[in-house]
Amino acid sequence: MRAVLVVNPKATTTSERSRDVLVRALRSEVDLSVRYTRRRGHAMDLAREAAQEGVDLVVTLGGDGTVNEVVNGLMAAEPPTFRTGQTPAERLPALATVPGGSTNVFARALGLPREWPDGTSMILEGLRLGRSRTIGLGRADDRYFTFCAGFGIDAAVIQRVERARKRGRVSTPALYFRSTVSQYFLASDRRHPSISLERPGEAAETDLGTVIIQNTAPWTYLGDREINPNPEASFDLGLDVLAMRRLKVASTARTVTQFFARQPDPHGRGVLRLHDVAEFTLLSARPLAFQLDGDYLGEREKVRFASVPAALRVIC
Repeated sequence: MRAVLVVNPKATTTSERSRDVLVRALRSEVDLSVRYTRRRGHAMDLAREAAQEGVDLVVTLGGDGTVNEVVNGLMAAEPPTFRTGQTPAERLPALATVPGGSTNVFARALGLPREWPDGTSMILEGLRLGRSRTIGLGRADDRYFTFCAGFGIDAAVIQRVERARKRGRVSTPALYFRSTVSQYFLASDRRHPSISLERPGEAAETDLGTVIIQNTAPWTYLGDREINPNPEASFDLGLDVLAMRRLKVASTARTVTQFFARQPDPHGRGVLRLHDVAEFTLLSARPLAFQLDGDYLGEREKVRFASVPAALRVIC
């Protein structure tokens, strides 16, 4: 089996020594080539090239941003040989994800351990036993995502965190909490919700303040604790949506608290939830922050979302 390991050398939980250990372990099972990312977006190019070379497996070592880039590179590739009628999962290399970031939502949603040595052991076992599954992806305009997207406050919080990290701050739950409080109270136009959600054949939902989209559950983690706005979201179904309307302090606090419940069921007059949705469009009267898989991608006034079933085969 031919494989390519795409390494983000800035991965927060690995060192050069641990990467060497990982490479030796993988080479015990596959014919491995190692390629390092040099800039944002480079993992996309490396994954597309690997698929076009006809490799059987692409392994990522990095966080959720690296995984997202690799997935987008794979989905954009044209493998050298494939049969008419094959699904993307059948024609593309399989994906294996070694957790190397600070949160690793995608890897953990697949059932992999949080730490990279344990995750590597499980991946090696999966390769030996031929253990894999096919998952669906989400798509926002022309960009794919694996586990979540956001339009509004959560994306603006991610932008704040990314700015802080560029100034040398470490990504911690405390940093996310402070960024969320600052964004909510100081930088959000909470009294004038601007988002509309449109679905084919359905009446538009209007006056939405912020929207969370999930392709699986959980949405993210706070340490070891799952945060679940849409607990029924699944790689095997369409997209799930939670939107909050007017972002009053009391109702917003109540809804966010429900995310953390052991059996979460966010509800209320100010909450819109949709389950297993094939496609929809979000529109805003003003530019709003937009994120995919925890990466801030700028401001948008319109984003079209779609579910892409049976898109990718993953080692688990």
